[in-house]
Amino acid sequence: MKLPTHFLGATGLLLLLSIASVTAQAAAPAVFVDDASAKGIAEIQTSQLALEKSQSADIKSFAQTMIEDHTAANKKLASIANGLQVPMAKETELMDRAKKTVLEYRDGSFDKAYVNNQVKAHEDTIELFNNEMKTSQTPELTAFVKEALPKLQHHLEMAKQLQAKYDK
Repeated sequence: MKLPTHFLGATGLLLLLSIASVTAQAAAPAVFVDDASAKGIAEIQTSQLALEKSQSADIKSFAQTMIEDHTAANKKLASIANGLQVPMAKETELMDRAKKTVLEYRDGSFDKAYVNNQVKAHEDTIELFNNEMKTSQTPELTAFVKEALPKLQHHLEMAKQLQAKYDK
């Protein structure tokens, strides 16, 4: 039995659309994992810099919390990424960029630059996580986001409190 040419064309088009849809869905988790892990690495790196450069006990305490929380979150995300077979951001590529980010915000004291960076970084990360929550079709990432968001929001509040103290 010979199929009509227009049938083969329509079938081919449907096949291409299906492949494109699967590819788009597969790309979405990879993009989120890369961006979220990069933001986590940046938090860790800038906070390590804060431990070295700050003389303020409250800044150092906040920085230590950021290191611990974002390290734990990135480990969890790495486990999910491994299961989904998507790569995490490369730490070595981000270390210098993270340190430069804090230095770009330097308007006087390191502490002021650090807390201003932390407020902006957490606002951006919360936006990324909220978008993932709305659009994710990956249950593992949705669960990760639901667990991480309250901590990120708490970090933002802590950073804003420090910003009020040091942004003078």
